[in-house]
Amino acid sequence: MKNEAAASAAIERETQEQEIHDADPGLTRHESERAVEHQRLSALTVFAIIRREGDEELHRPLLSLWWSGVAAGIGISSSVLAQGILTTALAGQPQADLIAKLGYTVGFVLVILSRLQLFTENTLSVVLPALSDPSRKRFVRWARLWAVVLAANLVGTLATAWFAWQFSAYWPDHLEGMLTVSRHAAEPAGLSAMLLGIPAGFFIAALVWMLPSAKGFELPVIIMFTWLIAAGGFTHVIAGSTEMFLLAFNGELGFAEALLLHLLPTLAGNIIGGTGLFAMLAYGQIHAEI
Repeated sequence: MKNEAAASAAIERETQEQEIHDADPGLTRHESERAVEHQRLSALTVFAIIRREGDEELHRPLLSLWWSGVAAGIGISSSVLAQGILTTALAGQPQADLIAKLGYTVGFVLVILSRLQLFTENTLSVVLPALSDPSRKRFVRWARLWAVVLAANLVGTLATAWFAWQFSAYWPDHLEGMLTVSRHAAEPAGLSAMLLGIPAGFFIAALVWMLPSAKGFELPVIIMFTWLIAAGGFTHVIAGSTEMFLLAFNGELGFAEALLLHLLPTLAGNIIGGTGLFAMLAYGQIHAEI
């Protein structure tokens, strides 16, 4: 699959160079190459890149997926910490809430640029190989990866929430800020949490699709779309689990309530938005070209 993607990209590049040269024969080969470098990646090339990455993830050992997922759960919790710190620091200031939402982007920057396993990224990347070449074995690997990564992410967020609550005496202001953020995040429940999870799943999948084309601009792209999730009040199952677990440890929410009314509906919404909408649309636009 890796060789196939590389060969596809090389063939497309040569074709583009020839088309540019044919359109303007006065260009040297070097100028044609430079022109191609400044062209955007085609949808088919982006698909090939993400499909290759997804296929590699599907074949990783379970232990590697597990520890990468736990690390991602811990890392994504820094979104709640950063947002809590900003919420406390900006209390009473104009537009404080929108500015504090920038803290939400911290965990996503950490996890995505560190190449850790975040469940909502996998609603696109590991789905594309199964769509392009469906088989029972691929679907089994897909289900295995989803189960392992989701469980690992939740273990990471659970451990982080417990640590923040257990040692709250050392950072009472930070904890209070995190609890304020968490209480706001817990307002949507049930169907509302699911519906708000659909745009979040769509935006994360779109972010994964855009990153191959965002050479050198990965950071602003990640910040822009994850801030949009926070500013829009959309729900994200992994970042949101830190908030729900923190409220549960603080006695404000039961663990069963956190799971049934918040996390499971949000999970369904994220999958609908990431796999049911964006992955299908992304595959649909290049299906005839494969």
